[in-house]
Amino acid sequence: MYVYLVLFAVLSYLVCIKYIYNRQWHALRSSLRRTLNVSSERKTVGADVRALVVTAHPDDECMFFTPTIIRLVELNASVHLLCLSEGNYYHQGSQRREELLRSCAVLGIPASRVTIINHEKLPDDPKAEWSVSLVSSAVLRHVTDRCINMVLTFDGRGVSGHANHVAIYKAVRHLASTGELPKGCVLLALETVGLLRKYTSFLDLPFSWFLPSHLHCVVGPKGYKQAKAAMLCHRSQLLWFRYLYITFSRYMFTNTFQIVPQGPKNLKIY
Repeated sequence: MYVYLVLFAVLSYLVCIKYIYNRQWHALRSSLRRTLNVSSERKTVGADVRALVVTAHPDDECMFFTPTIIRLVELNASVHLLCLSEGNYYHQGSQRREELLRSCAVLGIPASRVTIINHEKLPDDPKAEWSVSLVSSAVLRHVTDRCINMVLTFDGRGVSGHANHVAIYKAVRHLASTGELPKGCVLLALETVGLLRKYTSFLDLPFSWFLPSHLHCVVGPKGYKQAKAAMLCHRSQLLWFRYLYITFSRYMFTNTFQIVPQGPKNLKIY
């Protein structure tokens, strides 16, 4: 009897995952319409999206944001990437810049939509405290210059806890408080999950699906292969534990975002 119960539970779980894959496109379009306040009468929503993904280092885009980038590109959205450092911690900045451009090409982002900042006050360093005002200025400039209506970046825990990731969230929160963002531009923070969920691969999909979020992006086997190919472009970073990440990380299969509320708040500027 115990064996049958386990088998039933496993099959039910797999059926649930299959259901999620079947419903993902409808759910994504609905959440984009709701997030961007686009009329439900419009048959297409991708053309209305001008998204800016803000990362700290080359390889962040494929380690954490690939499901979202892949799905938005497939919807014919205009996807831009702003990377705030060259990733020069080990003096590999030039190489990592080229790796990032190759990775973005695999994900469908042309080089003309990729901006990499090399600023002495924004070093790739987990001990460095990035200036909130400097980062927020860079993000705001790209939002206004490119008519962005959706900014996607890390949340307050930065997925991996990296200080540079967290600094971007602080900068985005600052922008949300100042009222400087163009009307209609929404800010979305990539949800950090616990260690167990983080490394359960596609098995995390039901949890991601049924727990509340403002935007949820999912990829299947084809999207996973694309995400893996993008990761493999970052040859300088492919240490043994990165292969484990590629295999087990739920961020290779799914992203969930929470909206960053906009309105006046008293935030300290560093």
